[in-house]
Amino acid sequence: MPQEPVTQDGTGPLIFVQFYLDCLSHASYLIGDRTTGRAVVVDPQRDVNEYLATAAHHGLTIERVVETHVHADFLSGHLELAERTGAPISYGSAADVDFDTDPLADGRHLRLGEVDLEILHTPGHTPESVCVVVREHAGDPVPYGVLTGDTLFIGDVGRPDLVNARGRSAQDMARALYRSTRERLLPLPDETRVFPAHGAGSACGKNLSTALSCTLGTQRRTNYALADMSEDAFVEVVTSGQSAAPAYFSFTSARNREARPVLDEDSPVPTLTPDAALQAVADGATVLDTRAPGPFAAGHLPGSVDVPLGGRFAELCGEVLPAGTDLVLCGDPASAREARNRLARIGYDRVLGALPADTLRAEHMTSTPRVEATALAARLADSTRPFTLLDVRAPGEIHDTGTLPGARTIPLPELVARISELTPHQHQPVIVVCASGNRSSVAASVLRAHGFDADDLRGGFAAWHGPVERPAGAGGVPA
Repeated sequence: MPQEPVTQDGTGPLIFVQFYLDCLSHASYLIGDRTTGRAVVVDPQRDVNEYLATAAHHGLTIERVVETHVHADFLSGHLELAERTGAPISYGSAADVDFDTDPLADGRHLRLGEVDLEILHTPGHTPESVCVVVREHAGDPVPYGVLTGDTLFIGDVGRPDLVNARGRSAQDMARALYRSTRERLLPLPDETRVFPAHGAGSACGKNLSTALSCTLGTQRRTNYALADMSEDAFVEVVTSGQSAAPAYFSFTSARNREARPVLDEDSPVPTLTPDAALQAVADGATVLDTRAPGPFAAGHLPGSVDVPLGGRFAELCGEVLPAGTDLVLCGDPASAREARNRLARIGYDRVLGALPADTLRAEHMTSTPRVEATALAARLADSTRPFTLLDVRAPGEIHDTGTLPGARTIPLPELVARISELTPHQHQPVIVVCASGNRSSVAASVLRAHGFDADDLRGGFAAWHGPVERPAGAGGVPA
């Protein structure tokens, strides 16, 4: 479990609040000066009520929104906060965006009163990346901390190969990242706290810790990417072994550069009748069913994609639904606003309305029985009934535990892009496996929406007690 987010609100001038959004592994920050009541927010999520409420609680006025870089994994709330507060938006001066900003030159100091923020240009994860050094009093020899964005994580550095490198190669960005970490961050005192923009689970790195902060000295000793090595060795180690970036990253990165509409997180979601929902589907919309796999399997609109509302809901939606898709939400009407807002966090704004699942009639619905582990074992032993067994877990999961005999492996984030690999067998049934039965329900529903005969293993790999195959190099003895 990650540590609790950090809050500093002692007797001194500094008010420092870390916010952590588990479902996107995203950390953001409010930094204020008690003596003046002035504050900034760094790397905000798109639904911004929490920052406004926290600032009001501490008697602070948000006077600036600072982005450490143009984010790819979530749609930031800079425009929402700017509209609600009138605060200017600031990026590093290398940023290229389509709205007015107050650029931050390297070495610029933002004085909130006694509290001082120093901007360090740290390109590497992106060309415009910056870090923010926080001092409770200007001139303090040891900073309170440094907000490192996606330049330095706890246990890792930001990956240099994402789409927002804007034409620069991963190797070029990695070389810039090497210099940024060694020349800009490591000279800071060991006691300086490191506050990154992401924790474990983020696709912006490959080895992120569950810790939400650390000291620079500890990172100097324990972070593989900060070890004493040559620039060439660093380039090799940070560019290798990166997972495929979720497909929505390119869309979200582009939207973060645009003067897009702002989110009204408190507005209601229109309720749709079944007939209105069916008409929307006929017009090209996709039904996004937000119920758990069991209720979804028992009865849903044909062609629906099932992504349960919980956990990494928005991220899963971004992995399997094309950006710009018109969506009809189906599920509990009481959760429609939450689903809409969580989708908005990655820029999926085309929610037409919500269809209460309890208004569906039998003539609207289809059911998809899930496969029990004992039945799957019998299917595997019966060569007269061929089918495709598909494991959609991440490569690391399969490396650690093995997979079912004969299973093909396509990680869920890659499924839509690689679905043509399955089309020669489109008329052969597919049974999908994941760890617990959640991602497999998502994947099976996506496959059915693409015309496949697909079911999934109830309970996932955890329910399987038969033989397993281990990939080459996984070690151990096959079970």
